[in-house]
Amino acid sequence: MTRIAKVSVGGKNPVRIMGILNTSPESFYKKSIRTTKTQIRNSIKEMENDGADFIDVGGMSTAPYLSTIVSEKTESKRILEAVKIIQDVSNIPISVDTCRAKPAKDALEHGVEIINDISGLKYDEKMKDVVSDFSPSLILCAFSSKTVTGNPMSTKKLLQESLKIAKKSHVSSEKIVLDPSIGFFRKKGNGPFFTKIKSDWVKRDLTVIQNLNSIKGNYPILVSVSNKSFLGEILQKDPSDRLLGSVAAEAISVINGADIIRTHNVNATKDAVTIASNLKK
Repeated sequence: MTRIAKVSVGGKNPVRIMGILNTSPESFYKKSIRTTKTQIRNSIKEMENDGADFIDVGGMSTAPYLSTIVSEKTESKRILEAVKIIQDVSNIPISVDTCRAKPAKDALEHGVEIINDISGLKYDEKMKDVVSDFSPSLILCAFSSKTVTGNPMSTKKLLQESLKIAKKSHVSSEKIVLDPSIGFFRKKGNGPFFTKIKSDWVKRDLTVIQNLNSIKGNYPILVSVSNKSFLGEILQKDPSDRLLGSVAAEAISVINGADIIRTHNVNATKDAVTIASNLKK
């Protein structure tokens, strides 16, 4: 049975909710940014009350169409400040969204239990050593530095590559969740945190959501579609007006096999997940 930060996920367990705490002012979704102690404290309490099972803290935006690299020192500072505030007000398990070894190590030294690596341990060579030393729970995202096809089998292959890295780093398979990286497969981008494809990226994201069960294998799968660009392309709406599209995509993701939904909108997502889980049964 898979457990991340001691919370059982996948199988017959309820679909879990991961709330997003975004501390990076560069982020694409400005309404989600929380930088002050009061903002972070209030946001955590609200997400926990609304039904979040985990909080995912990000200190650097990785949107593929933005150039948002900050120093590792800045990323770590933002993450650690948020982690300390969360730990003061809640016992909710904390995930840190980073693909760089130094911020990951700093977070793990301060009691964080989950690392959410959008590169699937492939961006920073030193991440393997950090993972080996701390053996955290892992969310491994599909990623390649090379141009790939956008079909579900290509995504599955990339995830299998990351699973091999995790295995060599002595992380138990029972502490791993997979993420097919909705929004991170693009034809072009301004930053390094995306996988280049030649095909239509919106179609890629839709096809992956339609085929989650064929991708996940024996691992729980996390889906993060909240306010993502493919919704904006379909709806022709900016990030601040994608709530209904987000919860629709989240509900369908649950019906198609998602075990964790990562979201900016915990309250609305909780309702959507509850209905979708009942319809799935």
